[in-house]
Amino acid sequence: MNVTGIIFANDGTVSALTEKRTMASLPFGGRYRQVDFALSNLACAGIHRIGIVTRHNYQSLLNHIGSGEEWGLEMEEGGLEYLTPYSSSTVSAYRGKLESLYSAMSFLEYGREDSLVVMIDSAILSNMDLNKVIASHVESGRDITLVTKAGIADGRRSLDLAVKLDQNGDIADMAVDYAAPADYEASMDIFVMSKNWLIHQVREHIARNLYHMDRDLVLGLWSKGEATVNVFRYDGLAMYNESLEEYFRNSLLLTDKEIRADLFGRNHSIYTKVRDRVPSYYAEECQIENCSVADGCMLAGAVSNSVLFRQVTIYPTAQIDHCVIM
Repeated sequence: MNVTGIIFANDGTVSALTEKRTMASLPFGGRYRQVDFALSNLACAGIHRIGIVTRHNYQSLLNHIGSGEEWGLEMEEGGLEYLTPYSSSTVSAYRGKLESLYSAMSFLEYGREDSLVVMIDSAILSNMDLNKVIASHVESGRDITLVTKAGIADGRRSLDLAVKLDQNGDIADMAVDYAAPADYEASMDIFVMSKNWLIHQVREHIARNLYHMDRDLVLGLWSKGEATVNVFRYDGLAMYNESLEEYFRNSLLLTDKEIRADLFGRNHSIYTKVRDRVPSYYAEECQIENCSVADGCMLAGAVSNSVLFRQVTIYPTAQIDHCVIM
């Protein structure tokens, strides 16, 4: 099946960490960037035509991904395309995902008319078999497939899109920007739609000054009975890095072997840009306990329950506990 992938880079949502970079290029887990998870999920599902939507502060993203060689994208004709404002007629900030898709219409229109489009976010990390999501969408025969995760809604945190399912697994209620109770499921910001249907809806919505994917297209059309929505319930690990606190907490979870195994090896490998470094050096006097350590580190002090990125130096007198050191 012919499938196109769209990755939204999510500019500037995690405090000071994204002042000079996009969410997609935010480092995570010692040697990865957050975009690595979306790229790997798409590439390992055989999706090799991918557009990355971003609007500013994307230099580090370009430097990291390059031609897409690590994900096997450089071998495909038009395999990877950066959909920046400078590739369109506007350089203004996008007010929502539909507006960003409208500016990338030439990318969407290219190729077969019977194609599907998989759209995926950069702030929610998972190791997902997207072939199962696509198969669920085709089997359902519905206009939209939405991937959800149970256990995220708690009545306190505001969710971009929350759905409540009935006993048959169909949507009973849907809400946007809502602190949903625990019986709701949270959207993972992964959507599957047919290309022609998506293009038509983007044009119709933009013509009426409607530009939000969740509020205007998904909730809007579903509530009016103008679109059918299929829900794919993901049962694996999903890390929502939508705030500085969540980013820190999820980073420290990587010291758990089971968490690492689920995130980095559940369905396929997570690929990243290759940087050949010497192995980390563990001095005789160092005390390292329950840590995730990247390559090129010099370790002589005491470190516990922490995540260390590449080329971190820990001096003999240093004592580090529950930290993320970049």
